[in-house]
Amino acid sequence: MALKRRILCSASLVALTSLAAPAAAQTDPVTSQETQDTLDQQTQDDIVVTGVRASLIEGLQNKRDATQIIESVVAEDVGKLPDNNVVEALQRVTGIQVTNRTGGEASAISIRGLSDITTTWNGRNIFTASGRQFALADIPANLVRRIDVYKTRAAEQIETGIAGQVDVFTRRPLDFDGFAFSASARGIYNEQADTFNPNVSALLSNRWSTGAGDIGVLVNVSYAKTKYRDQSVTAGAMVPFATATAPPAGWTPLERIQPTDGRAPGQQLWIPGLQPGLPTAPGSTLAINGANVPYYLSRDAVFMSDLYGERERPAVNAALQWAPNESSEYTFEFFWDGYRNTTFNNLFFTFVDWWGNLGPNPAGSFTLFPDTNIMKTRTVGAPFEFNSGDATKQRTDSFVYALSGKWSIGDRLKLAADAAYQKSEFNTEFLAMRTTRVANSVFVDFNQGGGITAFQFDNNVLLRDPAQWTVGELYDNANRNKGNAWTGTIDGDYDVGAFLKTISFGVRYDKRNASEASRAQDAPSLNRPFASLDPGFRFYNKPFFDGRSNVPRSWVVANGYYLFDHADDVRSLYRSTVDPGIQTSDALTLNENFNIDETTWAAYLQGDFELGPLRVQAGVRYVNVKTDMNFLDAISGAATGASATTDEFLPSATLRYDITDNLRLRFNYGKTLRRPNFVDLNPNLNLTGDLTNVGYGSGSGGNPDLAPTRATNYDAALEWYFENDSAIYATLFRREIDGLVVPFRSIEQVTGTGLNTTTFIINRPTNASEGVLKGAEIGLVYFPTLPGLLNGLGVQGSVTFLDSKQNIPIQDASGTVTGEVETPFFGVSDLSYNVTLAYDNGPVGARLSYVWRKEFLNNNEASLFANPIGIWRRPEKSLDLQLTAKVNRRLAVTLDAVNLTEELSQSYYAFGDAGGPDTHSFGTSVLGRTFALGLRYSFD
Repeated sequence: MALKRRILCSASLVALTSLAAPAAAQTDPVTSQETQDTLDQQTQDDIVVTGVRASLIEGLQNKRDATQIIESVVAEDVGKLPDNNVVEALQRVTGIQVTNRTGGEASAISIRGLSDITTTWNGRNIFTASGRQFALADIPANLVRRIDVYKTRAAEQIETGIAGQVDVFTRRPLDFDGFAFSASARGIYNEQADTFNPNVSALLSNRWSTGAGDIGVLVNVSYAKTKYRDQSVTAGAMVPFATATAPPAGWTPLERIQPTDGRAPGQQLWIPGLQPGLPTAPGSTLAINGANVPYYLSRDAVFMSDLYGERERPAVNAALQWAPNESSEYTFEFFWDGYRNTTFNNLFFTFVDWWGNLGPNPAGSFTLFPDTNIMKTRTVGAPFEFNSGDATKQRTDSFVYALSGKWSIGDRLKLAADAAYQKSEFNTEFLAMRTTRVANSVFVDFNQGGGITAFQFDNNVLLRDPAQWTVGELYDNANRNKGNAWTGTIDGDYDVGAFLKTISFGVRYDKRNASEASRAQDAPSLNRPFASLDPGFRFYNKPFFDGRSNVPRSWVVANGYYLFDHADDVRSLYRSTVDPGIQTSDALTLNENFNIDETTWAAYLQGDFELGPLRVQAGVRYVNVKTDMNFLDAISGAATGASATTDEFLPSATLRYDITDNLRLRFNYGKTLRRPNFVDLNPNLNLTGDLTNVGYGSGSGGNPDLAPTRATNYDAALEWYFENDSAIYATLFRREIDGLVVPFRSIEQVTGTGLNTTTFIINRPTNASEGVLKGAEIGLVYFPTLPGLLNGLGVQGSVTFLDSKQNIPIQDASGTVTGEVETPFFGVSDLSYNVTLAYDNGPVGARLSYVWRKEFLNNNEASLFANPIGIWRRPEKSLDLQLTAKVNRRLAVTLDAVNLTEELSQSYYAFGDAGGPDTHSFGTSVLGRTFALGLRYSFD
């Protein structure tokens, strides 16, 4: 029959779902005696609930019974976690914000605005390649039985992740009473790509009672393939221009004013990269040759991206369990998660900063935004433009092997041990060919309405004519990121009794390696007509941007798929024509940029106290981290090394006071760490030449002296479980964070790069900031008693208020710190909320969900231009629908729809009071809708 969960009113299922889990603080927690007592006392009140309501109730009970402040998402059935991946399944969790809704899905999360999250699988820390976190979007929802989000920390938990911890639990064979089978298949329609995509999974599990004890075997597989399309229109950065009627002496009308110029020797005409940018008030001036000269602000370019992608996610989870008796259990687990992604980005780019062909009336070639010196529209003659066929192949394989055991020794002592090995590798290849031309003219409206840029050429039809284009440069590079780790843990719980109920203790050893290797070769312009190449080089995109803006709908570009299929032929073409140094695949090798070994020892001691309705969990964790680093400079070939050591004692305490049986107060205090990302430790430079004639290039590099970021955390929560399946809860929290990493700018001279300049503005990460994040969150789960068909109707919702501030050093053109300014944290929305209308009655289950987050500072742009350096995202939202109709107890039909209202993703420049979405709009992306129809069969 179809799998059903028995939900006990006011009782937790933690005891059942953790039956097969290690009794380890750093893996699954040991089932508390309190939980078992509650189960025993309330068995007579149990009711049978399934589907949507059951999953919400079980998640609520997990929250109620946990010591820490957590949120829990539980699968409705085997293979039926809502949404397509772990990130999307978390978007309705209180305090969670999701973003990066590209490729037909959301791919990134933050907890209370912070993205530094410890990711664990069945309690074990996991990562992707050389990163600190696992790419949660790569975990198929079909494999997951439960996700716990820890917002507070205990001494027994891994010390990293100042935002919190996301623990993803997969299934084990002893979770089931005997034989279990489940299979699901869905076809997902991506509207933007106009494609149907498969998403399938299957689980097979069995357990046997033998003379040697209970034995269980489980295999769970999943495969998803998605063909998607992402489309965006973006306005370039702002730069100053001479006015049409009063240009500086020696300048022509509407000529672009560079930061330095030989016509004004020894003068800095304006400073690029100021936090608020240049003033935008009418009549604002620059000092040039002793005169205060007015200027206009406009964009240097506009560009469009039409990206076609194909993504595959295969995954396998397997488990073997043996419970020889009631006091011991052994589990071997294997997890493989794969990611395959091929993208072809049709990039269309045109400069709009040329002043050499303005026609007879320059003053009539533009308009200004009211009460500003910012151009809203302009006509530019003879603009230079290029297309780029950018092809990328990405592949990730992550493997985890784990063996664990747990033992009850006598009546008081429980021990658990876990040994795990994991390795993960990410490979990417990039191949791109440019084509160029000069058009007669282009008309641009930098905000035709709603912050969307529009532009049209004098003849858009010519964009599809290969005879109009000249073959330009070739770009050919690849990267490989690798990571592996050996991890061992031993944990114990000793039942003391009386006021001190339990003493917990444990040690953890982790040996981590991370490395990165890369190669790059570029060739200059082929300088021959595009029409002279094989027709296979040509790609014409489908009608672009869904009519959202008055932009060109189609153009010809170098076919990225053809480039990959004929890569060595393309390389040989450039080698024989313009660059004999270009190598073919038989001679291409990757050079290792960095190799880092990190050894961690950790130990903790923790006590659980109980005095009537007051319960206290307090402890301390000690961690020692030794990091050995080796780097190779790709420019000079020089090898360097560095080492660092971190020793920390991290105290934590949680107080829980049961005011009544249904009213619970919690308080948590704890300290956590954020270790530097491995790539941020690499001092080698990634450089870009002087693309816009400002007199210098740009670049970035790491800093081996980076120290951990430290956070002191305070949380206070009040939870009222006013019905068996309903609750309202509120939390106040504060994070005091020291050693925040911010980019520090410096001017450096670098030779031997082959670029068009030796002067670069370099940004390197530095522990130069501190900040505070504080806020409040309110959550609700409510299933009222309603008559007839309305029975089973409920609501889940939450709202999160955040306030963040950090000090950012202000630097002058030479990189000298001249002061500081206060800004919000990156990625933090002041307000976000979600609401879900849930329904579960008979064979029908449904969720209608809406998530919304306020605008937020996403990142700072390179310090090269005259606009505010902050790039803000406009409010993000999504309306999603999920339906399940049971044909019988084993078979169900599902229907899912994502982004029903066809929302856009938009951004703009701003810093403090400067900038804004109207005058400083940046990019607009179309987010595609998806619709999925599926079948699910389960037998237990």
